[in-house]
Amino acid sequence: MSDALILVINAGSSSIKFSLFEAEQDPQLICKGQVEGIFTEPAFSAKSAAGDTLAASPLPADAPKTHDTALRYILNWLRGHTAGKTLAVIGHRVVHGGPTFTQPVRVTPQVLDVLDTTIPLAPLHAPANILPMRVLAELLPDVPQVACFDTAFHRTQPETTQLYALPYEFSQQHGIRRYGFHGLSYEYIASVLPRIDTRAATGRTIVAHLGNGASMAALSAGKCQATTMGFTALEGLPMGTRTGSFDPALVFHCLTHLDMSVQAVSDLVHKQSGLLGLSGISSDMRDLHASDEPRAKLAVDYFCQHVAREAASLAAAIEGIDALVFTAGIGENDVIVRQRVCQQLRWLGIDLDEAANVQRSPEPHRISRPDSRVAVYVIPTNEEIMIARHAVACAVD
Repeated sequence: MSDALILVINAGSSSIKFSLFEAEQDPQLICKGQVEGIFTEPAFSAKSAAGDTLAASPLPADAPKTHDTALRYILNWLRGHTAGKTLAVIGHRVVHGGPTFTQPVRVTPQVLDVLDTTIPLAPLHAPANILPMRVLAELLPDVPQVACFDTAFHRTQPETTQLYALPYEFSQQHGIRRYGFHGLSYEYIASVLPRIDTRAATGRTIVAHLGNGASMAALSAGKCQATTMGFTALEGLPMGTRTGSFDPALVFHCLTHLDMSVQAVSDLVHKQSGLLGLSGISSDMRDLHASDEPRAKLAVDYFCQHVAREAASLAAAIEGIDALVFTAGIGENDVIVRQRVCQQLRWLGIDLDEAANVQRSPEPHRISRPDSRVAVYVIPTNEEIMIARHAVACAVD
């Protein structure tokens, strides 16, 4: 058992999640947890790798309700549970790498300065991603930190796929291009495909990362050739509360004819739409399946139809399909969505095994029939271990 530890930080707009790994040949999870509700009622929780509860309590009521406080609380808790072990490296999930960062990078003052320039590209997430790096640089100056980017995996897309049909200088001077997100999830799937299906790993695979935030990517020999999200995480599939792709002229219509403010339109497309907006009930697919309301069925139908449409588009980008992978919360757990999507893609050569589809397993498993021309898998994703692996590799370099 290694005495060296890897800490993975995933800081969001109102939460900080952490995972702690032993630095074995391949990192092994020890525990994970989070502080959520940072600006309202901050609460800390932690679980062992086996899922046993290790802690669950509110933060002190008199403590400032900030990311800084949450991060310090997490560190203090970890110190009390890692006696005799050394924190070797810290890896950070960073939503947006902008045009500069195409691979994980060791955090330095210069890197932090460049990361600050990405804030306009991801104003909701970038400040929260960057702040812990600065705090930890002060608290643990001798521990290397590594930034891992959700956009980096998609930089292998052809230029024609990354560009928008705007004047070319908008891409070159302002960084306006199709970046794509959920890259660490896709990278993990690509890393495990070789031991699951050699044909899928070396051939043409479409991965559906379906959760409250949803996207899809087309891989050729494990490299991204196209993805559904673009300049922001709003483009592409409908999501829990986000519209997905829509006619941008609707924004002008809302501003000029519906007398909505810019903030109101932003809230509309990011927080009030998607499954929630269509159903009027919930952003959670489980609630929609349980409802008898017609609009709940409408929202599910809409989601499945658009997943199938995007799959067909991505198949065109890689000139065919050898495998389809479902991952993330909906992809890994929603039997109905998988069945509906596969049914709509039968023309591509997908023959779903209904019995295999309803079986639940924490391990990767095939849900298509043995003679299906396109293999279909459910593969649980693991973004945290990808960050841990990158952190170790960068710290050693």
